Amino acid sequence: MKPISSRRARAIVVALAAGSLALTACSKNDGGDSGADSKKDQKEASVQSKAVTYADAAGSTGPAAEVPGAKPGGTINVYQEAGLSHLDPGQIYVSDAGQVANLLFRRLTQFKEDDKGNVSVVGDLATDSGKSSDGGKTWTFTLKDGVKDQNGNAITSADIRHTVERQYAKFIFDGPTYLQTWLSGADYRKALPNGGFDGKHLPDSVLATPDDKTVVFHFDTARPDLPQTLAMAGYAVVPAKGDTKEKYDKAPVATGPYKIVSNKVGKELVLAKNTNWDPKTDSVRHQYANGFDFQFGITESTQTKRLIADQGEDKNAIQLTGGVEATQIQDVIGNAAVSKRTVKGYQPYVMQLTFNLDRVKDLKVRQAITYAVNSKSLIAGEGGAYGGDVAPNYFAPTLPGYEASYDPYGRLKMPQGNIAKAKEILKGVPAAEKKVVFAYSNSEAGQKRKVAIEDALTKVGFNVVSKEVDSASYYEQIGKLNNPYDLYITGWGQDWPSPGTVITPIYDGTQVADGSSNYSHVKDPKVDELIKKALGQDPTAAAATWKEAQHYLLEKVLPAAPLWYTKQFQLSGSNIGGARYGSVSSLIDINRLFVKS
Repeated sequence: MKPISSRRARAIVVALAAGSLALTACSKNDGGDSGADSKKDQKEASVQSKAVTYADAAGSTGPAAEVPGAKPGGTINVYQEAGLSHLDPGQIYVSDAGQVANLLFRRLTQFKEDDKGNVSVVGDLATDSGKSSDGGKTWTFTLKDGVKDQNGNAITSADIRHTVERQYAKFIFDGPTYLQTWLSGADYRKALPNGGFDGKHLPDSVLATPDDKTVVFHFDTARPDLPQTLAMAGYAVVPAKGDTKEKYDKAPVATGPYKIVSNKVGKELVLAKNTNWDPKTDSVRHQYANGFDFQFGITESTQTKRLIADQGEDKNAIQLTGGVEATQIQDVIGNAAVSKRTVKGYQPYVMQLTFNLDRVKDLKVRQAITYAVNSKSLIAGEGGAYGGDVAPNYFAPTLPGYEASYDPYGRLKMPQGNIAKAKEILKGVPAAEKKVVFAYSNSEAGQKRKVAIEDALTKVGFNVVSKEVDSASYYEQIGKLNNPYDLYITGWGQDWPSPGTVITPIYDGTQVADGSSNYSHVKDPKVDELIKKALGQDPTAAAATWKEAQHYLLEKVLPAAPLWYTKQFQLSGSNIGGARYGSVSSLIDINRLFVKS
């Protein structure tokens, strides 16, 4: 998904992984003066891009450091509006499922955050963060002893091979594709069409498992970011014995501290302790609570009211990816007892109005819409300064290479939109091209966004036809190549702090396919050329290339109109302990929670 010092000289300096695709809204308010300092927030956000090191075996050995005051027992209630689109790790690339994955699944590597916000990449199933050789083209991982799945089966290298190879199967379409493309190229599915289920496997020259404890990846070029990649929820292990292919989404096999005991899709997901999880093998997770009860269909406004009131079972509750509802932010910050139960921080997501370039082909139409959209109104619906800041471009403040003043469409000067400029551009554009179909999520946040988009575009002469999309499958629906929509709001955050994890997955022309994150269907030779160039450069040289790519995309191609940078402002019940903002998840740190009494 979206990112301790090593004791060895081999430590590689990397940047903190910070998040993945944004599905749900962040906090919201009336758009008035919230008292939040956006410039200060952006300065603090830059901490999320600081360099960290890959940990060795010492930093990867469990158990995890105890959370001060933690005690066992109790059930944590988790409130969420939309249901989860996936529970199959190979399909997970969205923040809500990513949070759940932290409780259920383990990967070769994992991110570990200390109480000062420092983050390292540690070995999770592996004994360390990996050992590279051959100039970074070969990576070797050794599995820890004593790691089992919920059924008591030992995790071996065969399970890692199976996890990688099943990513090539056609039924896996929603997850990350970094590893597959690095191993087998853009047309990776052709290398193993049936995902290994037919007994055929990737050759040892690509993926070798010489014994039960050893996994070796071979790449055609250096892949220094592999440890962060393998820490993504989308690469969590799927034990070969329990894989039910398409059905795995409903009942996956746990390797983490919790397992599924009940899954009523879209309504409730109940987790209990996985008795086969051994804390001695895990340096990140805890198992304080007896279980988690995820309750879906609860709107953010209802979540907020209940958590402010703090009665009964709500005392033991948290918000999953939702935040304090906009109109109730003042009720939270104005009450000291309630305010101290919040966590907040800058997220890596850039929300944008994405154009389906297969349908919105006229650059003038895209330019007019980009000038017309009202970031101020949209941010008001997210919680004002507590929910976000105006985005003038595609790079978030958490990303290396962020240019605070790069604003080709005057978004910072006129966050409410430049109606006159938009009307001027639209002169001469045929009426048929002014009719646009806008897809929006059927959530409270989606409804607010719909009103803001319709209002702005109608003012400049567009005929907006809004189509409601189920929030749980929103990204799946707009991710279809042949979708019937012209416009949709999307959010993307770096998978680790490199512009390559933003530009590549969203704008690489070789990744235009069903389920791809290239939601605008960009296929531009110059963009592809710049991506290829940057990926072959060291980070310092690549920075200039990524900058050139962003400027070209925004000024010449315009696949999306940047809208706002997101912040998170979440509330939990008074009986929840260990709550803090996690810079890895950009949400409440679900790994360390406990019930106080």
